[in-house]
Amino acid sequence: MKLDSLAGKTVVVTGAASGIGLETALAFAERGADLAICDLDEAGLAAAGKRIEALGRSVLTRRVDVADRDEMQAFADAVHERVEAVDIVMNNAGVAIGGPFLSTSLDDWNWILGINTVGVVHGCHFFIPNMVKRGKDGHVINVSSAAGYSASSTLAAYNATKFSVLGLSEALWDELQPHGIGVTAVCPGIIDTPITRNTRLVGEMDKPEKREEIVSGYQRRGYTPDRVAKNILKAVERNRLVAPISPEAWGLYYLKRFAPWLLRRISLAMAKRAGQ
Repeated sequence: MKLDSLAGKTVVVTGAASGIGLETALAFAERGADLAICDLDEAGLAAAGKRIEALGRSVLTRRVDVADRDEMQAFADAVHERVEAVDIVMNNAGVAIGGPFLSTSLDDWNWILGINTVGVVHGCHFFIPNMVKRGKDGHVINVSSAAGYSASSTLAAYNATKFSVLGLSEALWDELQPHGIGVTAVCPGIIDTPITRNTRLVGEMDKPEKREEIVSGYQRRGYTPDRVAKNILKAVERNRLVAPISPEAWGLYYLKRFAPWLLRRISLAMAKRAGQ
């Protein structure tokens, strides 16, 4: 999909109040797109809306829990009152749990599955049919992770949700090709976003010093969300199905494909280091 000029196009981004969602929404606005954005963070969402408007673009902002079917339906209805169909939908909203399976409660599972997996399903369910019915090109962006193809015992629940997003994206790619709609599963690596500060830690991971270790590690890595946004736009333009972003994401991607045994050894070593 050509992104040189998105004037007259409408883009939906979930989880757009901060991090990757915010920076990608701004990147689309800079190319001329109008935006429809949602998040649970109302203050951040309002600030994001003002930044988009400052770029001369129109924007619909709404507080939405992507795990809630009715809220997503209402959001989609509001968007479709403005346009017949959106041109790009980016299912970005996500949360994380740090810790092993045996320390993860069913409440934890329901929370992360609702947002990371069902939230993506809702975004696809409520926006893709109109894109297909319109009969023009378009693109679906689902934010997975490098953790969507490389698993670790310290990220059991997060891995499960991000693997599911990658799998759904691959299936959608096949299904939507005849309709001229592209699909990209974005797979970032270690990116400095608010998700590290908001990650739900369980078991032996649930210690203040462990959180500080995670946050400071991501900060030292220094790979910022705006760099991710630039690479997302490149991936959409090239119609990439799987888009690893950051050197470590690419490294894990190739290890998974060509040396899975080595990747398993690395994962075991990292788990041991984390005290699992």
